Amino acid sequence: MVGSSFWPSAAAGWIAVSFGDFYKPGDRIELGGIRGDVIDVGVLRTTLMECGQWVNGDQYNGRIVRIANSFVFKEPVFNYSADFPFLWDEIMVPIKYGSDYRLGRELLERVAEEVVGEYARNAEAAWLDVVKKFLIEKAQVTPVITLAANENWIELTLRYVVDYKKRRLTKDRLFTRVLEEIDATQGQVGIAASTLNIEKLAPLEVRVADEVRVRGLTT
Repeated sequence: MVGSSFWPSAAAGWIAVSFGDFYKPGDRIELGGIRGDVIDVGVLRTTLMECGQWVNGDQYNGRIVRIANSFVFKEPVFNYSADFPFLWDEIMVPIKYGSDYRLGRELLERVAEEVVGEYARNAEAAWLDVVKKFLIEKAQVTPVITLAANENWIELTLRYVVDYKKRRLTKDRLFTRVLEEIDATQGQVGIAASTLNIEKLAPLEVRVADEVRVRGLTT
């Protein structure tokens, strides 16, 4: 049985959603720990077409979820599509030491322009509107490539903006084109893989019936 406090709190949540510009049908939000697209906003509940859970990426899993409107007072409301319908995302490409990392950076820049360049130009105009509306700094929305070196490989990371509904498809296109471009370098740029080095072990002393035998273990 629904508690007596449910009805007024849920109705108050509906008023807050309706007049507070929290979200509207068509928006992608996260509410009460559930992420999905809003398909209906009722007086008591908001209905979502759920994304994620056992489905990787921001794609529908087939469940329709109804969440009490009172959750807008209990937890943060994440809106993916309100004033800025783009998200920042990243891919990292590990490059082997000895590869031409400058060529790697160039091909990553070329792929970024081809796949997400138009997104960046559209997002720049939208971001300027956000900067005018809110007290936030002007962020860079054009693709950015950064390099970092660790003990295993050279990391080339591409940061870019993307349509919030096309993150997975865009990442697939980026990786596909990057691999094609790397193959075309004919070995000048190589993808790195994790390696494990097993060093020579110290001798192991084994005692059998008060007799000492030393065995050297190697791999």
